Amino acid sequence: MIKVAVLDDYQDAFQQIVETEKYKNKFSFKVFNEPFADEREAIVELEDFEALFIMRERTPMTKTLIEGLPKLKYIMTSGMRNNAIDLETTKKKNIIVCGTEINSNPAAEVTWALILGLYRNMKQEIDNMFQGYWQTTIGFELKGKMLGLIGLGKIGTQVAKVAKAFGMEVCAWSENLNLSHANELGVLPMSKEDLLRNSDIISIHLVLSEKYKNLITIKELNMMKKTSFLINTSRGPIIKEDDLVKALKDEKIAGAGLDVYEKEPLPQDHKLRFLPNALLLPHIGYVTAENYTIFYKQMIENLEFCLDGKLKRNLIN
Repeated sequence: MIKVAVLDDYQDAFQQIVETEKYKNKFSFKVFNEPFADEREAIVELEDFEALFIMRERTPMTKTLIEGLPKLKYIMTSGMRNNAIDLETTKKKNIIVCGTEINSNPAAEVTWALILGLYRNMKQEIDNMFQGYWQTTIGFELKGKMLGLIGLGKIGTQVAKVAKAFGMEVCAWSENLNLSHANELGVLPMSKEDLLRNSDIISIHLVLSEKYKNLITIKELNMMKKTSFLINTSRGPIIKEDDLVKALKDEKIAGAGLDVYEKEPLPQDHKLRFLPNALLLPHIGYVTAENYTIFYKQMIENLEFCLDGKLKRNLIN
């Protein structure tokens, strides 16, 4: 019997998706719905488990945590890339790490939810409707506006196609921008500086790495139009958060739509929570019934293959 800990299942989805009774002779599951207070608590709670099912960007698998779990043999993560796992330490300890497939379209969909929410003042209007008011703001049209994409990969491409359907102009920048791909989409390549200065909406779609950490600071925010909006559904550390708070507070830009943050869950007293020009979501870009079904079913499938000595294509380490 393998003891499996399911971490950070905020919505208690695992029990709804997986028929745990079906695996009662193989696995003993324990679901943790809340984040651990700190690594010390995580080590105490997880020290007897041989396998962990984890959601990326939730509980970090640090060197200290991994070394504090003597029985750990398997880590199954959502997605094939998880920067929160110390893979060097898992290699040293011969811990097998596997990932899953992931649908990218939900992140593009949430990007548009944030853009539309900001452009049509959805939060204010919804709040005001519940208070008995009617038509209290004036929104803007997307047609003819310039959308600047920082990153034109899988998700950025989907966002660009929707923008074109809305009749928007689209430009893009990244250090490795594929010019042929941009041309096929009708997306105008720009320098980062020109994109910041000319875009009405800027949306970030990069894979976080050291070169993209703090890519957007007060310097970049000051280049943007006062009427422009910044959207981030990628990773929190790409934007220097304190600088963004200052820019929003001083109305250097019109607003920001965020689904990701430097620290998650976002602390209850975080300054972003109290800014009227910030539209905030709790990192739900990938949180869909379809994705969760893929994650949990493939985690179990991957673990079964590992136990049978048949390593799958989803092997990360």
